[in-house]
Amino acid sequence: MCLAVPARVLEINGKVAIVDFGGVKREARLDLLPDVKIGDYVIVHTGFAIEKLDDKTAKEILQAWDEVLKAMEE
Repeated sequence: MCLAVPARVLEINGKVAIVDFGGVKREARLDLLPDVKIGDYVIVHTGFAIEKLDDKTAKEILQAWDEVLKAMEE
């Protein structure tokens, strides 16, 4: 199963970015999205950034995930 969780780009070194999934940092390849900049949100699949999200959409998705996690704790 795949989960589409937005990750924020923290660093870019060539075609590799360091992205942050709510405190968990991972590397992601940028080969498919050459226009990504630091601060952008992306969706990562199998180590590749496959979609760039605008801030509004990314924050809506992250808020929805927060609500799911809170519901699971109850």
